[in-house]
Amino acid sequence: MSKIQAIIFDMDGVLIEAKDWHYHALNKALAHFGMQISRYDHVSTYDGLPTRKKLEMLSLERGLPKKLHGFINDLKQQYTLEIVYAECKPVFQQLYALAHLRNSGYKIAVCSNSIRKTIEIMMERAGLAEYLDFFLSNQDVKQPKPHPEIYLKAIERLGLHPQSCLIVEDNINGIQAAVASGAHVMKVTGVEDVNLSNIQKAIRDAERSHAEKIEFAATP
Repeated sequence: MSKIQAIIFDMDGVLIEAKDWHYHALNKALAHFGMQISRYDHVSTYDGLPTRKKLEMLSLERGLPKKLHGFINDLKQQYTLEIVYAECKPVFQQLYALAHLRNSGYKIAVCSNSIRKTIEIMMERAGLAEYLDFFLSNQDVKQPKPHPEIYLKAIERLGLHPQSCLIVEDNINGIQAAVASGAHVMKVTGVEDVNLSNIQKAIRDAERSHAEKIEFAATP
């Protein structure tokens, strides 16, 4: 049986309930230029994408001038951090899960399409930074999710085979990236699903599934 040795978490919507934070921060920045993203579009189209990708899509779909991208992106990050400092705080469920996993010998990483500074501050404010081996941001890769680069890079840095890793993801872009990496994937609908019991079950299921595949392949 292949043993899971590392858990890799997405951040927004998995460890931190931050989807609305990004939504409101981006809309606050866009409002300066008479543009808004509806909540439906945010969830169905833009969820999990880095801000720069969202702005590129808005230029193609709605004519947002490309020369404004840098300024809007900087504004959005500033507004996001204001919300993070006001709203982000430790949640027992996530603290307990990561502490237990760490004490049980699992390696733990975070891979997010957010920028490095946002991840660092969110993990510190949520009390989770001490349990991480490392984190990767959209600034650490050339291709953000849904491309698997960030997960492939994390798995390589962990020194593990993809089948020894479990990735926890919540949105279509992240799930696509996780599946393409070759790792096992735990799909969740939100932070409420990310608890120790569910993670332990996902680990058992992943190890059992891998063992069954090996047994099937060996059957003459």
